[in-house]
Amino acid sequence: MKKLAKKYDAKLKAYDPKKMYDSKEAISVVKKNATAKFDETIELHIRTGCDSKYAEQQIRGSVVLPAGTGKKVKILVFAKDAKADEAKAAGADYVGADEYAQKIQSEGWLDFDAVVATPDMMGTIGKLAKILGPKGLMPNPKTGTVTADVKKIIEELKAGKVEYRLDKQNLIHCPLGKASFSEDKLEQNLDALMNAIVKARPQSLKGTYLKSITITSTMGPGVKLNTIKYGV
Repeated sequence: MKKLAKKYDAKLKAYDPKKMYDSKEAISVVKKNATAKFDETIELHIRTGCDSKYAEQQIRGSVVLPAGTGKKVKILVFAKDAKADEAKAAGADYVGADEYAQKIQSEGWLDFDAVVATPDMMGTIGKLAKILGPKGLMPNPKTGTVTADVKKIIEELKAGKVEYRLDKQNLIHCPLGKASFSEDKLEQNLDALMNAIVKARPQSLKGTYLKSITITSTMGPGVKLNTIKYGV
């Protein structure tokens, strides 16, 4: 533990934790501090001025990151008949109906990263809301994961589609890619994600929308991002 603490302290000394960096500088600092033996995930954390208690201030959406996430995504699709065949052909990892619902309910099985459902399967999916919801895995029309066009959503998820949503602490957390990505690719992903979140500002919100934006790696300290570039 002492060794890890010393490494973390050294990372803190490598930059100014009080300074707000522009996107290029912030990404550069975060990449330099991603020194773990594994390929760390680069993450975006936003503190908003929203209040999650109010439905009109909820934020939820998705965006395809231009450079992908660097992660192999396992997809579970709830579909039947022709749509099930379409999902299998599109590359879904698991395709089925009641059998997978039962597996999740009785075994606590969660060996997947995303769940897609055709509209006719919502009766089955509804029973799983208490399990999938808290983990951010519940299919939702707003993010395109409840759809008849299963081929399109599977291709988008495999290509790097990520979901952003407001949590109970009024924060948004989202992956930007891997530490092994080039700075340019990480910046492309950051811009795509930030542009989507800025557009998702609730109309009813008064005052500051995005109070602070931080970029970090799995094992590294957070680097504050200057919000001016994004007009907030």
